[in-house]
Amino acid sequence: MRPALDQQVTFLYAENPEECWRFYEEVLELPLVQDQGSVRIYGIDGTRAFVGVCRARAPRASENPRVVGGVVFTLVTQDVEGWHAFLTAKGVALPMAPTYSEAYRITHFFFNDPAGYTIEVQRFERPDWPSLRPAV
Repeated sequence: MRPALDQQVTFLYAENPEECWRFYEEVLELPLVQDQGSVRIYGIDGTRAFVGVCRARAPRASENPRVVGGVVFTLVTQDVEGWHAFLTAKGVALPMAPTYSEAYRITHFFFNDPAGYTIEVQRFERPDWPSLRPAV
């Protein structure tokens, strides 16, 4: 039997983490759950998922999120349009409006954090996606 998993943390690395910390705290308004000095970990609303932003020890190998080692950090919400408006009001550069993808049956948009990571805000438009469960 597989052992249970309790939580999930995605760690992103930035050469200038202070700029990213401000972005995740003040722009995305994610709650800071732990400050470890060179790493800050933020909670994702009401879930058992977290994102940590760490001080990088070297420059990023590639800006392309679709190469080996690349990252697309996706935030799932039912209110994609509301997030687009919220981020626009905060002055975040958003290269696309919320768009429906027939191939993946999602509505989404992308933008970048100060370290250049691709962030996607997405809503699944398919009945086979697991429903939300409250965190325990």
